[in-house]
Amino acid sequence: MKVKSQFIGLLFILASSLASSQNNISDSKPKFTMAVLKDSLDGKLDMSDFLIHFHGFIPVVQLITEPALGNIGFMLAPVFIQPNKHQTEGKYVPPDITLGFVGYTANKSWGFGGVRIASLPQYHLKYRVGAAYGDVNMDFYRNFPVIGEQEFAFNFNMTAAFTSVLRQIGKTELYVGLEYLYLHNNVKPEFEFEDLPDFIGDKDLKNNLSSVGINAEYDKRDNLFTPNTGWFLTTSFKVNASWTGSDYNYENLNLSAFKYLQLSPKWVSGFRFESTIQWDDAPFYMKPSISMRGVPMAKYQGDQTYVLETEQRFDWTLRWSSVVFGGLAKAPTKKVSFDNSELVYNYGTGFRYLIARKFKMRAGVDVAWSNDDFGWYVIFGSAWNNKN
Repeated sequence: MKVKSQFIGLLFILASSLASSQNNISDSKPKFTMAVLKDSLDGKLDMSDFLIHFHGFIPVVQLITEPALGNIGFMLAPVFIQPNKHQTEGKYVPPDITLGFVGYTANKSWGFGGVRIASLPQYHLKYRVGAAYGDVNMDFYRNFPVIGEQEFAFNFNMTAAFTSVLRQIGKTELYVGLEYLYLHNNVKPEFEFEDLPDFIGDKDLKNNLSSVGINAEYDKRDNLFTPNTGWFLTTSFKVNASWTGSDYNYENLNLSAFKYLQLSPKWVSGFRFESTIQWDDAPFYMKPSISMRGVPMAKYQGDQTYVLETEQRFDWTLRWSSVVFGGLAKAPTKKVSFDNSELVYNYGTGFRYLIARKFKMRAGVDVAWSNDDFGWYVIFGSAWNNKN
């Protein structure tokens, strides 16, 4: 479901970003001193040498500030990194990454799991495999005639397993392959009721979801942490059906495009477009929902979603940057057309610090507002990384 994908997505962001380090990293390992935490270029706090020379194990602490999960929480993720055994002269081959995680939030949601991300360059392949368990408390919203918007609280007990294998097409940056996701869900309403609301189906409270998908990615960003230039395009088509082992029959088409422009040495302009289209009937918690800073997760759901967002970053110094961002989105349904669906907007600002210069990684904090909500977010790399 959406909450689980956020937990997993944060791990994918970190692992993918760590894999984007450059080829000119030295193999020599210095003795650990506090000087390792300072950059030789300007003497400022910098984690590059720590990540490069002591990368056998990285203890990562990630704050979870999603409003739908209680506004505050944490995730601990030990990350193990090993150089890929198959290196190609003059070409960077990402390391193999194995990690685990455990997370807890203020509304008593928690989860744990593990992920393996690696490549087989001799076969032009890259793959991901993992599993996770979560006990998540989350609110969903529906509008009703006369009484207006109502909030419904649920507890989700979930077990997930997932894998994907992509193959490089020729010598291009295009990868195409298959992905698979399995979810076992036990859902408990946390509100008093005599009859369940109409949006909850007969099978929604206990089911198995099993999806098979085709995925394609084209990545020409200059780095995966905090891009300055380039394109990232990705699309997938996923099927849940009886032949895949699912209790439901529905399909999802996902389209994403990200463009980064460096308009001047200090000014980076980013643009994001994303859309999800769903056919047939999925459980209510698997409906497409709008994902933007300042918008609670799964508050605006529909049979389709369309998101257009921009972020502008200005680097005041080598280390310090500020960002402003804003976007528009809609989530039409079968009953409400695109023109008549609610326009969802967000806007906000934040700051970044170049925490790992050699990885081009910036971290900071954003604050964001939307139609009726406010959120704050701890950002590592690009805020859009967990959208892809």
